[in-house]
Formats: sequence, structure tokens, C-alpha cells
Amino acid sequence: MYFALICRDKPGALQIRKDNRDAHLAYIAETGVVFMAGPFIEAGEMRGSLVILTLDSLEAAREWATNDPYAKAGLFADVSVQEWKKVVG
Repeated sequence: MYFALICRDKPGALQIRKDNRDAHLAYIAETGVVFMAGPFIEAGEMRGSLVILTLDSLEAAREWATNDPYAKAGLFADVSVQEWKKVVG
């Protein structure tokens, strides 16, 4: 199943994102469950994330999100995880 992880950064947290980006990308590579991902851009800066996960349950997707280095660093003001259906692309 696919799950959409939608995260919004805390205001003024760009440096937290930059400081933890390598660990976040390594986590994505190590876990092997990311179908696609990328940052939201506002005013030319990264200010959130969209990650599409391929996992067996909502609980597993939430656990992945909790263990993301960005989440552990306190980057996010808001996180949503929900099942997602791929239709096009």
C-alpha cells in the first residue's frame, strides 16, 4: 500500500532542515520504502516534505515518519500520514 507523509516545517527552521538533510536522505536510502519524495517550496526555500511510502500498514508508515531524522530533530510543525492511491504517473 501507499501512504502519503505530508510535513510542514516549523517557521524559521530551514537550518534544522539543512543540518539534518544528509541523515534524512540516508534514512530514505537505508529503509528502501520511499516511492517518491521531495520538499515543498515556499518563497524559494524548502519548507516541508511530501514522502510517498510503500508499506503494509498505516502503523508502519507512522513509525517510519517518527524515525525520520527530520522528525527526530524537531523540524516539523505538523505531520499527516494517510493512505494514498496512485492513479496516474
